[in-house]
Amino acid sequence: MTTPPPLFDLLDRLDTAKIHYSLSRNRSDSVLVSITVVGMRVEVDVFRDGHVEVCTFTGSESPTDDASLLTRIIQDNMD
Repeated sequence: MTTPPPLFDLLDRLDTAKIHYSLSRNRSDSVLVSITVVGMRVEVDVFRDGHVEVCTFTGSESPTDDASLLTRIIQDNMD
């Protein structure tokens, strides 16, 4: 029996766990799997050569009524 490619193995594991994800391609040599779970956002880059890089982002999920927060986030991250 052959081992599934890393991308398909990851997607199968997420599907089995019923964890929602989305796929995107921002680089020619990798596929980005974006995962959001309570209290954390995870970005997994699966590269053509089979290696995997994982970045996690944690923080407060508390809503705010500060409408200017979104404006600040956009302005702070403009090119």
